[in-house]
Amino acid sequence: MDAEFGQALDAVGPRLRALRRQRETTLADLSKATGISVSTLSRLESGSRKPTLELLLPLAKAHGVTLDELVDAPPTGDPRVHLRPVKRGGLTMLPLTRRAGGIQAYKLILPAGSRRNEPDPQTHEGYEWLYVLNGRLRMVLGEHDVVLSPGEAAEFDTRVPHWFGAADDEAVEFLSLFGKQGERAHLRARPKQAPDGQGS
Repeated sequence: MDAEFGQALDAVGPRLRALRRQRETTLADLSKATGISVSTLSRLESGSRKPTLELLLPLAKAHGVTLDELVDAPPTGDPRVHLRPVKRGGLTMLPLTRRAGGIQAYKLILPAGSRRNEPDPQTHEGYEWLYVLNGRLRMVLGEHDVVLSPGEAAEFDTRVPHWFGAADDEAVEFLSLFGKQGERAHLRARPKQAPDGQGS
Protein backbone atom coordinates (compact mmCIF):
# COMPACT_ATOMS: atom_id res chain seq x y z
CA MET A 1 0.00 0.00 0.00
CA ASP A 2 2.86 2.40 0.89
CA ALA A 3 4.52 1.63 -2.46
CA GLU A 4 1.29 2.43 -4.33
CA PHE A 5 0.92 5.66 -2.37
CA GLY A 6 4.50 6.64 -3.20
CA GLN A 7 3.98 5.88 -6.90
CA ALA A 8 0.81 8.00 -6.93
CA LEU A 9 2.67 10.95 -5.38
CA ASP A 10 5.60 10.53 -7.80
CA ALA A 11 3.17 10.77 -10.74
CA VAL A 12 1.70 14.10 -9.57
CA GLY A 13 4.64 16.20 -10.85
CA PRO A 14 4.44 15.05 -14.50
CA ARG A 15 0.64 15.40 -14.35
CA LEU A 16 0.93 18.98 -13.07
CA ARG A 17 3.38 19.85 -15.85
CA ALA A 18 1.12 18.29 -18.50
CA LEU A 19 -1.93 20.19 -17.22
CA ARG A 20 -0.05 23.49 -17.21
CA ARG A 21 1.34 22.98 -20.72
CA GLN A 22 -2.02 21.84 -22.03
CA ARG A 23 -3.52 25.13 -20.85
CA GLU A 24 -0.50 27.07 -22.19
CA THR A 25 0.12 28.61 -18.76
CA THR A 26 3.51 29.73 -17.51
CA LEU A 27 4.83 29.00 -14.01
CA ALA A 28 4.60 32.74 -13.31
CA ASP A 29 0.92 32.83 -14.33
CA LEU A 30 0.17 29.77 -12.20
CA SER A 31 2.02 31.33 -9.28
CA LYS A 32 -0.21 34.42 -9.49
CA ALA A 33 -3.36 32.27 -9.66
CA THR A 34 -2.44 30.02 -6.72
CA GLY A 35 -0.17 32.09 -4.47
CA ILE A 36 2.47 29.33 -4.68
CA SER A 37 5.98 30.49 -5.52
CA VAL A 38 7.46 29.76 -8.95
CA SER A 39 10.32 27.80 -7.37
CA THR A 40 7.89 25.59 -5.40
CA LEU A 41 5.81 24.97 -8.53
CA SER A 42 8.93 24.06 -10.49
CA ARG A 43 10.07 21.64 -7.76
CA LEU A 44 6.61 20.06 -7.62
CA GLU A 45 6.62 19.47 -11.38
CA SER A 46 10.14 18.03 -11.34
CA GLY A 47 9.31 15.73 -8.42
CA SER A 48 11.93 17.23 -6.09
CA ARG A 49 9.15 18.49 -3.78
CA LYS A 50 6.47 16.13 -2.45
CA PRO A 51 2.94 17.43 -2.97
CA THR A 52 0.84 18.29 0.08
CA LEU A 53 -2.87 18.95 0.39
CA GLU A 54 -2.10 22.63 1.04
CA LEU A 55 -0.38 22.82 -2.37
CA LEU A 56 -2.70 20.52 -4.31
CA LEU A 57 -5.98 22.25 -3.41
CA PRO A 58 -5.20 25.60 -5.12
CA LEU A 59 -3.57 23.78 -8.05
CA ALA A 60 -6.64 21.61 -8.62
CA LYS A 61 -8.82 24.72 -8.56
CA ALA A 62 -6.52 26.61 -10.97
CA HIS A 63 -6.48 23.69 -13.44
CA GLY A 64 -10.24 23.02 -13.13
CA VAL A 65 -9.80 19.40 -12.03
CA THR A 66 -10.65 17.44 -8.89
CA LEU A 67 -8.05 16.30 -6.36
CA ASP A 68 -8.79 12.71 -7.42
CA GLU A 69 -7.86 13.61 -11.00
CA LEU A 70 -4.72 15.41 -9.88
CA VAL A 71 -3.40 12.42 -7.93
CA ASP A 72 -4.98 9.80 -10.24
CA ALA A 73 -6.94 8.24 -7.40
CA PRO A 74 -8.34 4.76 -8.09
CA PRO A 75 -11.90 4.71 -9.48
CA THR A 76 -14.68 4.57 -6.93
CA GLY A 77 -17.23 2.91 -9.22
CA ASP A 78 -19.06 6.17 -9.95
CA PRO A 79 -19.22 6.42 -13.78
CA ARG A 80 -20.21 10.09 -13.84
CA VAL A 81 -17.85 12.74 -15.18
CA HIS A 82 -18.02 15.71 -12.81
CA LEU A 83 -17.72 18.76 -15.03
CA ARG A 84 -15.85 21.74 -13.62
CA PRO A 85 -16.44 24.72 -15.91
CA VAL A 86 -13.57 27.09 -16.65
CA LYS A 87 -14.40 30.61 -17.88
CA ARG A 88 -12.03 32.63 -20.05
CA GLY A 89 -12.98 35.90 -21.71
CA GLY A 90 -16.68 35.08 -21.91
CA LEU A 91 -16.02 31.52 -23.14
CA THR A 92 -17.09 28.63 -20.88
CA MET A 93 -15.04 25.42 -21.21
CA LEU A 94 -16.28 22.13 -19.76
CA PRO A 95 -13.50 19.49 -19.72
CA LEU A 96 -14.90 16.10 -20.73
CA THR A 97 -11.71 14.09 -20.19
CA ARG A 98 -10.21 13.26 -16.83
CA ARG A 99 -6.53 12.63 -17.49
CA ALA A 100 -3.65 14.83 -18.54
CA GLY A 101 -1.93 13.87 -21.78
CA GLY A 102 -3.38 12.33 -24.93
CA ILE A 103 -6.45 13.74 -26.62
CA GLN A 104 -8.39 16.23 -24.50
CA ALA A 105 -12.13 16.76 -25.03
CA TYR A 106 -14.06 19.92 -24.15
CA LYS A 107 -17.53 21.31 -24.57
CA LEU A 108 -17.28 25.06 -25.25
CA ILE A 109 -20.08 27.59 -24.89
CA LEU A 110 -20.15 31.13 -26.28
CA PRO A 111 -23.17 32.91 -24.71
CA ALA A 112 -25.68 34.93 -26.72
CA GLY A 113 -24.40 38.40 -27.55
CA SER A 114 -20.74 37.37 -27.25
CA ARG A 115 -19.84 37.94 -30.91
CA ARG A 116 -16.36 39.36 -31.29
CA ASN A 117 -16.04 41.41 -34.46
CA GLU A 118 -12.26 41.49 -34.81
CA PRO A 119 -10.60 38.07 -35.23
CA ASP A 120 -7.28 37.68 -33.43
CA PRO A 121 -5.75 34.46 -34.84
CA GLN A 122 -3.32 32.54 -32.60
CA THR A 123 -1.01 29.55 -33.12
CA HIS A 124 0.25 26.74 -30.88
CA GLU A 125 1.42 23.14 -31.16
CA GLY A 126 -1.17 20.44 -31.67
CA TYR A 127 -4.15 19.39 -33.71
CA GLU A 128 -7.82 20.26 -33.09
CA TRP A 129 -11.18 18.90 -34.18
CA LEU A 130 -14.40 20.94 -33.71
CA TYR A 131 -18.03 19.84 -33.94
CA VAL A 132 -20.87 22.38 -33.67
CA LEU A 133 -23.83 21.31 -31.53
CA ASN A 134 -25.93 24.51 -31.54
CA GLY A 135 -25.64 27.97 -33.07
CA ARG A 136 -23.29 29.15 -35.81
CA LEU A 137 -19.53 29.25 -35.25
CA ARG A 138 -17.30 31.57 -37.26
CA MET A 139 -13.79 30.19 -37.74
CA VAL A 140 -10.86 32.04 -39.27
CA LEU A 141 -8.16 29.56 -40.26
CA GLY A 142 -5.21 30.91 -42.23
CA GLU A 143 -6.74 32.49 -45.36
CA HIS A 144 -10.13 30.79 -44.80
CA ASP A 145 -13.09 32.47 -43.12
CA VAL A 146 -15.87 29.90 -42.65
CA VAL A 147 -19.12 29.55 -40.72
CA LEU A 148 -19.94 26.15 -39.23
CA SER A 149 -23.58 25.26 -38.55
CA PRO A 150 -24.94 22.54 -36.23
CA GLY A 151 -23.71 19.12 -37.34
CA GLU A 152 -20.67 20.49 -39.18
CA ALA A 153 -17.10 19.72 -38.15
CA ALA A 154 -13.62 21.03 -38.84
CA GLU A 155 -10.13 19.73 -38.20
CA PHE A 156 -6.91 21.69 -38.42
CA ASP A 157 -3.28 21.91 -37.43
CA THR A 158 -3.13 24.50 -34.63
CA ARG A 159 0.19 25.81 -35.96
CA VAL A 160 -1.95 27.51 -38.64
CA PRO A 161 -3.20 30.90 -37.30
CA HIS A 162 -6.79 30.34 -36.12
CA TRP A 163 -9.60 32.08 -34.26
CA PHE A 164 -13.23 31.30 -33.59
CA GLY A 165 -16.25 33.17 -32.26
CA ALA A 166 -20.00 33.44 -32.64
CA ALA A 167 -21.10 34.12 -36.23
CA ASP A 168 -24.11 36.11 -34.99
CA ASP A 169 -25.67 37.19 -31.69
CA GLU A 170 -26.97 33.70 -30.82
CA ALA A 171 -25.26 31.36 -28.35
CA VAL A 172 -22.91 28.72 -29.76
CA GLU A 173 -22.14 25.30 -28.28
CA PHE A 174 -19.45 23.08 -29.76
CA LEU A 175 -17.17 20.18 -28.94
CA SER A 176 -13.40 20.38 -29.23
CA LEU A 177 -10.94 17.50 -29.32
CA PHE A 178 -7.37 18.65 -28.93
CA GLY A 179 -4.33 16.44 -29.18
CA LYS A 180 -0.76 16.15 -30.28
CA GLN A 181 0.08 16.37 -33.96
CA GLY A 182 -1.06 13.25 -35.79
CA GLU A 183 -3.95 12.30 -33.48
CA ARG A 184 -6.56 13.28 -36.04
CA ALA A 185 -10.23 12.77 -36.75
CA HIS A 186 -10.72 12.77 -40.52
CA LEU A 187 -13.35 15.45 -41.11
CA ARG A 188 -12.71 18.69 -42.98
CA ALA A 189 -14.11 22.20 -42.75
CA ARG A 190 -16.39 23.19 -45.64
CA PRO A 191 -16.01 26.73 -47.00
CA LYS A 192 -19.05 29.04 -46.87
CA GLN A 193 -21.29 28.56 -49.90
CA ALA A 194 -22.13 31.50 -52.12
CA PRO A 195 -25.88 32.06 -52.81
CA ASP A 196 -25.56 30.40 -56.26
CA GLY A 197 -24.13 27.24 -54.64
CA GLN A 198 -20.55 27.96 -55.69
CA GLY A 199 -17.81 28.17 -53.08
CA SER A 200 -16.79 31.64 -51.95
